Amino acid sequence: MEHPYLFFVKLFELLGFDHFAHSYPHVIYSWVVMAILIVAGALAAKKVSMIPTKMQNFFEVVISGIEEFMVETTGEEGRWLFPLAATIFIYVFVGNLIGLVPGFFPPTASINTTVSCAVVVFVFTHFIGIKYHGPGYIKHFLGPVWWLSPLIFIIEIIGHCARVLSLSFRLFGNMAGHEIVLAILFSLAGLFFAPLPIMALGIFVSFVQGFVFFLLSIIYFTGSMEHAH
Repeated sequence: MEHPYLFFVKLFELLGFDHFAHSYPHVIYSWVVMAILIVAGALAAKKVSMIPTKMQNFFEVVISGIEEFMVETTGEEGRWLFPLAATIFIYVFVGNLIGLVPGFFPPTASINTTVSCAVVVFVFTHFIGIKYHGPGYIKHFLGPVWWLSPLIFIIEIIGHCARVLSLSFRLFGNMAGHEIVLAILFSLAGLFFAPLPIMALGIFVSFVQGFVFFLLSIIYFTGSMEHAH
């Protein structure tokens, strides 16, 4: 179902990029999310001081809470993964959240966006495995019984590839479904009051989906750091 009105798509149409705007709204709104995060990060970093403001205190508590939760899951040696994991969480959460703003489209409601995020997690998971174990990382795919190794290897490869589908389709399905419900309510029941409960629920869904993506990512990272059994 087509979104009733997309502000930045209309803007790209005015600039003469009609085909691109209609074919790749998820790319346009991914750029919007990136711009929001870059500007917000620059402003936040500019106002950091030794005597923190209330806003700085709030964000320090949030960021440190996310970091400590991650360290409890991965162990102290996984702390260096925090920048990537936190970026994934913040990007997915904000990408989900902007879909609640009229005229905006959540890039995470496109399978292309969710697959690209999942592929980043997939590639980095195995980068971590090779970094920690070198050629011995292959043992993660062979199992404990040598004569079953060829079969276990195939199963493990399928399982790891399925992680990409699991991460991407879970997020895409929830966000696309939410957009469809909102579009139906907007068309049937007016622009304001009827969709409000769904929009309020959407804030919770946006957070949960971002957190689930973040949690599964750090679980995969942790698994690749551990020694094969």
